[in-house]
Amino acid sequence: MKAFILDRYGKTVGLRMGEMPEPELRADDVLVKVRAAAINVLDSKIRNGEFKLLLPYRLPLVLGNDVAGVVIRVGPNVRRFKPGDEVYAKPPTERIGAFAEMIAMDEKAVAHKPEALSMEEAASLPLVTLTAWQVLVERANLQKGQKVLIHAGSGGVGTVAIQLAKHLGAFVATTTSAANVDLVKRLGADVVIDYGKEDFEQVLQGYDVVLNSLGADVLEKSLRVLKPGGRLISISGPPDPGFAKEIGASWFMRLAMRLLSYGIRKKAKRHGVSYSFLFMRASGDQLRELGPLIDAGAIRPVIDKTFPFASTNEAMAYVDKGRAKGKVVVTMG
Repeated sequence: MKAFILDRYGKTVGLRMGEMPEPELRADDVLVKVRAAAINVLDSKIRNGEFKLLLPYRLPLVLGNDVAGVVIRVGPNVRRFKPGDEVYAKPPTERIGAFAEMIAMDEKAVAHKPEALSMEEAASLPLVTLTAWQVLVERANLQKGQKVLIHAGSGGVGTVAIQLAKHLGAFVATTTSAANVDLVKRLGADVVIDYGKEDFEQVLQGYDVVLNSLGADVLEKSLRVLKPGGRLISISGPPDPGFAKEIGASWFMRLAMRLLSYGIRKKAKRHGVSYSFLFMRASGDQLRELGPLIDAGAIRPVIDKTFPFASTNEAMAYVDKGRAKGKVVVTMG
């Protein structure tokens, strides 16, 4: 099958379009013919080698963390899916590979595609909707009437997190550039901070939750907008001891994560709030739970641009610029 392959790590490294063997179909797997795949910042970070210690992939590697397509075969233990089913998924971390003509995944990671969505729209949602759900619902237990700050509201995670938070009944603030103010307001943001004109930490206060996807400077400033007992949850790091325990990290990695997050955890404690890192996980069950919200229009996909499969490297370069509104998708035609 044709695929885009990573042969070596590096920021300036392009993916090689070439032939790869058809994926192995295990007993609990579904084999999916890929119709569309989305580009994520995570793909760039893996390509750059930023996760070499955390995610020790063997090269050559097919990238791709979001997929929508049609089931073409199933393993003998599969009960939820049959050939011909239209599905979408965030592949399990250890078995990514959506930038290809086919991908095999454990059925536990897969869900039927929401009927209201095209394949391109469906491919844009799994990673970001799962991230938003696991931050706001699982980790933060966000309640009606609470206040949440969502950084980078026009990005992939931000566009979905704003909508989910509003569905949950929260008061939502977000940061974005002047060009995207109208977009995030349409998605439901109650307060919009144009980071080119205002410092969010001087405007906002008394928040219950902050979802951070930006750098260390924003992370520290975010502590100041939280009320006592508030929660700062970051999907961009640094990883913390709780995450190390969750993934069963080695003693060396546990120590490294403890040291990396020591500063922000200490400052959070001083402010009377908590800090935690979240690395989203694949979950077909959660995608099924999100399906009715998507079909009802409570969560709508936001797609900036689509590229043909042959232009996957160009699509990644576009995402690397950091200016995409929502998601960027490649299609198989």
